[in-house]
Amino acid sequence: MRDHPRRGPAAMQVIASGIRLLFGGLILSAVSFVAAATPPAQRTASNTSTPTEPNTVAGLVARLRTQAAASQSSPAVRADYDALRAAQSLSAAQLPYADYAYLRLLFEATRDGGYWNLHWAITDREPNSDAIWAQWRARRSATPTGITATAECDELSALYAFLARRGGVRNVGLFWPTANHTVAVWRIPTTPGETRIVVPTTQIFLSQYDSFGTRGFDPWKQATIYEYGRRDIVDDARLPQALIGFFLAQNDKYVRASGLSLQRMRQLRDGVLDGSLSADQAMRQAQAQRERIAPGAADDRSAYAHFIRDLQAAAKTP
Repeated sequence: MRDHPRRGPAAMQVIASGIRLLFGGLILSAVSFVAAATPPAQRTASNTSTPTEPNTVAGLVARLRTQAAASQSSPAVRADYDALRAAQSLSAAQLPYADYAYLRLLFEATRDGGYWNLHWAITDREPNSDAIWAQWRARRSATPTGITATAECDELSALYAFLARRGGVRNVGLFWPTANHTVAVWRIPTTPGETRIVVPTTQIFLSQYDSFGTRGFDPWKQATIYEYGRRDIVDDARLPQALIGFFLAQNDKYVRASGLSLQRMRQLRDGVLDGSLSADQAMRQAQAQRERIAPGAADDRSAYAHFIRDLQAAAKTP
């Protein structure tokens, strides 16, 4: 709420000018008093995090946070969180579950071959996500087996770090484990110093088993990990509604599954995106993997069911 300016000596001149101006001044003062005395509206999640335009970048980020919050009830997400805390010797206070759930969603969605269908290729572009957003803004449709944007490792890492900060999670930056490769790192303040969690946005130079928190790279090889603070796209930039709908639907399908299942599906999806696997081949491998999942792992089995169904539809499309 913007405060009204206070009246000083000039107000006395207005009073002296006549009854009519005095009356008007009194009315204005009364309005100002009422406005100043009225308490501000209570801040709630609905009026601080949900924008008026849902098809904007800010609108997408707000929905991602909501979906990430809902994923915290998944036993698989909780198990992955507990495993990471134990591996990094971090307390729940040092590694907030809500922040982890949000960064985990971003990782699985935006990584190379993740369920937002980003695909790695050499582009020789600058280490920011500008070109990814440009590709997305030009896309009017998306399918479970079609590439939504092509980007190099540093662009994917910049996208991840940008969305992390826009969603309220700080200290995510870029790390160069080699001169020609980039991943993201999440810095966790600890006493003394800090903990660094590697977020491999591609599998380059890593095994098929390396995932969130991998030890495959030593993040301390780089003296400082600077938080990615560049504003790659403005909050009110509009995105195609069909693309946002696709992203959110993919989150609903997969965000509650375990990291291991998501890693296996990522490998199959990446094969379809780069053409090394047909949709039918990927579907048959996914069916075999699902059969080995315990019946009690409901979220993993559900994610696989969605994956298989989408691959079946793609295999039938000429």
